[in-house]
Amino acid sequence: MKINISIIHICLLFLPLVSEAQAVTNQRVYDTIPFIPEHTPQRLAQFAKEPIVTGRVIFLGNSITEMGNWKKATGDTTVVNRGIGGDVTYGVLNRLKDITDRQPSKVFLLIGINDIGKDIPDAVIVSNDLKIVKEIHAKCPQTQIYVESALPVNSTLNNFPQHYDKGEHILALNKLLQENAAAGNYTYVNIFNLFADGDGRLKSEYTYEGLHLKPPAYDIWVAYLRKMGYL
Repeated sequence: MKINISIIHICLLFLPLVSEAQAVTNQRVYDTIPFIPEHTPQRLAQFAKEPIVTGRVIFLGNSITEMGNWKKATGDTTVVNRGIGGDVTYGVLNRLKDITDRQPSKVFLLIGINDIGKDIPDAVIVSNDLKIVKEIHAKCPQTQIYVESALPVNSTLNNFPQHYDKGEHILALNKLLQENAAAGNYTYVNIFNLFADGDGRLKSEYTYEGLHLKPPAYDIWVAYLRKMGYL
């Protein structure tokens, strides 16, 4: 049987490319750096200046949390805001010591929309959420943890950042967060429905550009937490 030598040569030439392609599929192909990396150290420096007081309620997350005037919305001047604009689940994991050192009574975690914006897989986001919860439980066994659903977005509004137009991932993430509540020993809080219109979009009256919330939305948010007995 004759073998075409030229075909063998071509196959040998392609072998390194095939091997390289296979190796690439095993690498992380998404970015894990927060959207506003210069903002994180500024916020962390601010946090470090605050005295460590235990037993407080902490709201933990990204810009949606940072922009909330939680002291006013809750009527509790001791509430702690640990939101950092642009943050992702990896960022929260890296700054948990500030949370656990304070031995909070409750933690309300809202994180994931920036991960979605960076195309971090839904399963990875949930895995990171579970790591966050596990570490808090391990170091603060008395802390009640509430993991809140990602909020809807509204891409029809002016100035909407288009890399967040991934509504199907928001729904998938929320489903996974709800399904893992028992395994993670946390309370799942569905705030998605509070702000979604009939089409599943963020109601225009509650948002600036289809992503971030206006102040009245935080009052609705807190009222719901109270209604459910979480606050």
